[in-house]
Amino acid sequence: MNTAEPDQIPNRIHAIPVRYPWRIVSAVVVTIIAAMFLHGLVTNKVLQWDLVGQYLFHQNILRAIGWTLILTVAAMVLSIIMALTLAIMRSSENPVMRNVAWVYIWFFRGTPVYTQLVFWGMLSVLYPVLSLGIPFGPEFFSFETKALTVGTLAAIPAILGLAFNEAAYLAEIIRAGLQSVDPGQHEAARALGMKNGAIMRRVVIPQAMRVIVPPTGNETISMLKTTSLVLAVPFTLDLTYQASAIGSRTFAPVPLLVVAAIWYLVITSILMVGQYYLERYYGRGFDGRSAASSEISVPRRARKQKAINAAHTTPDPSPLDESGT
Repeated sequence: MNTAEPDQIPNRIHAIPVRYPWRIVSAVVVTIIAAMFLHGLVTNKVLQWDLVGQYLFHQNILRAIGWTLILTVAAMVLSIIMALTLAIMRSSENPVMRNVAWVYIWFFRGTPVYTQLVFWGMLSVLYPVLSLGIPFGPEFFSFETKALTVGTLAAIPAILGLAFNEAAYLAEIIRAGLQSVDPGQHEAARALGMKNGAIMRRVVIPQAMRVIVPPTGNETISMLKTTSLVLAVPFTLDLTYQASAIGSRTFAPVPLLVVAAIWYLVITSILMVGQYYLERYYGRGFDGRSAASSEISVPRRARKQKAINAAHTTPDPSPLDESGT
């Protein structure tokens, strides 16, 4: 007869796994609510899913998507350039530059973007002619702003209005990213004889990108949806307006708004994927990855070093260099 062997460890603690019944309860409740929500979407006759499918790839809708992307990309590129300039001005020791940047950020963050877009649409009324020259002296050139309110040229004040507003928010994001870099990095670069511009480009900004990229990605997604306000300029080729216009002509506004919402979700999802990879790229060494994942990049670095050696742009390492002696 087999007998159980005695426990080799005296006073062993026989741990009992902790049960979490409320996790199961909460999961069931959330699943039921989600199922009810999806059932309501599918069976709601007001949404008219047949019209949604009919107009999802309509020519005007696809053209409006293109204009929405143009507004988003152009406004973000311009705002990033302006925000970087403002962030450097805010960190400057020059009180004039610092105060001008502060006033700019205070003004554009303190007024609604819709109100700003309305004023950009009134540019031809406020300033019928814009000119560049010497104050109280000769003018080099001038042009009438009335042309900026007609047709596709209305996209210019729309882009400027979105960019000027967004730059105020991105400036604070970039300033926070620049301040997150250890001051010792700047001092070490100065000790190597690097100039301020080179230090900013090659030392500070690459390290600050880890902090700057996540909120900038969120601002880009927000900019995509803010383009729906450019009717205030007025610019009428964006996705929201075109969907509303088709809905008004067909007396079916709800299905066309669903079409616009679907495309906004699709574009936002693509932007989120891009943001994920950018965050992972600039977060290397800070995201706490396991050693196994970091070892995957070793063969890649070896291939790069092999390609450099094959190009004969650097002297071949000697046996003493390889042994480290």
